[in-house]
Amino acid sequence: MKGNFPVYDICKLSDFNQDELLISRFGIYLEKHKDLYFPHKHNFYHLVLFTKGGGTHSIDFQSFNVVPYQIYFMIPGQVHTWNFEGEVDGYVIHFSQPLFESFLLKNDYLDQFPFFSGIIDEAVINIGPQLQKQVIALFENIIAESESSARMGADMIRALLLQLFILIARTNADNKQIRPTSYNYTLLKNFQKLIEKNFALLKLPKDYASLLYITPNHLNAVCNDILGISAGEIIRNRVLLEAKRLLINLNMTIAEIAFELNFSDNSYFTKFFKKYTSSTPEEFRKKTLKPSKNDN
Repeated sequence: MKGNFPVYDICKLSDFNQDELLISRFGIYLEKHKDLYFPHKHNFYHLVLFTKGGGTHSIDFQSFNVVPYQIYFMIPGQVHTWNFEGEVDGYVIHFSQPLFESFLLKNDYLDQFPFFSGIIDEAVINIGPQLQKQVIALFENIIAESESSARMGADMIRALLLQLFILIARTNADNKQIRPTSYNYTLLKNFQKLIEKNFALLKLPKDYASLLYITPNHLNAVCNDILGISAGEIIRNRVLLEAKRLLINLNMTIAEIAFELNFSDNSYFTKFFKKYTSSTPEEFRKKTLKPSKNDN
């Protein structure tokens, strides 16, 4: 926990015998961690499959209605909260990045899965009837392995997780237009990785175009062609997202957040935030942290 803002690591949540994994039935997990109804974020990958229940689940301030056989994939750093209705159950798995880095030669293997891109619409998937039994069987096998003392159990869990990821990625791709594997798509992914590292300091497309050894016009054309928005909007959206994440940390003042994001002053940050969200930082903070009916 950092200041007044919950940032959880696996060591504090896991009952499994390794710090890099948490595996549990979701109902049991909720009983043990009732404080997780409040907005919080994790420093690990977070995977939830709902099999029972309703209500809402919010990831990075985008809300979804909870329905059975809906799976959520979350990456480190994302903020989420939930407001459930009725009895809720399913499965929850947390895993650290080193879990697969130590298992596969390709450290960025998970990056190829769209649901681990950090794009919310890619990360919430409804499992169709034709796949439900197969997905449940995989989760049950993962649960069984976590409760077993069998030799190489952690490796079996890794293998089952990879099978789950590939199965869902294949099925979901069948229902969507296949993503381009062209040079332009690789360029876009590199642009997004650069934004993730530099969004607080570099806020103009020309800065990133220079790092990518292309012109700003070329970068803008690639973004519009693949995502339908400009390069400047992609950068701006990432800055706004980080601002929202920081605003739910009551331990930071608005001025400190403005400084963290490299704005020249508090006033400029407030004008920027209100222009693109229609609310001031203070208004957003009050609205987002308003107690829900699940709060104790």
